Amino acid sequence: MTARSEIRIEPISAGHIEGFHKALDTVAREREYLSLLEAFPLEETRAFVLGMIKGGNPQFVALADGKVVGWCDISRHAFPSHAHTGRLGMGIIPAYRGQGVGRRLIDATLRAARDVGIERVELSVHADNSRAIALYEKVGFVREGLARKSFHIDGRYKDAIHMAFFHE
Repeated sequence: MTARSEIRIEPISAGHIEGFHKALDTVAREREYLSLLEAFPLEETRAFVLGMIKGGNPQFVALADGKVVGWCDISRHAFPSHAHTGRLGMGIIPAYRGQGVGRRLIDATLRAARDVGIERVELSVHADNSRAIALYEKVGFVREGLARKSFHIDGRYKDAIHMAFFHE
């Protein structure tokens, strides 16, 4: 495991795509934290990342010894009437949780969102993911609602909490 000070947070680039894909797949296959249960095929992931970069959407990765160990991104809403709004997604591979990586990723991504005019950031989090909920509340997200039985994974339903952050 790498010490926190050795983990770099930087904007994603084309060179990070395969590492991002692997990290996304690792977290998805835990079947606990994401709606996605496995990463999309690499070429779809590549198209997503390149589209995010081209569109100026904030997307950051956490790197330990050059390896992607986490990510955070905000996708701007496509409709003009919602263009001030973005949707946050993030994840950290298990060995790097609890070290402040998530906080550093979300701080960088929210700053970048403000810089590109995204004023409202939305997310949905599994209601039993108390660690993520605590992080989101710590950085200023507020709860806006509860979606009962929002997820169905391995025969069990999970509620989702909808949250939002507002740049003032």
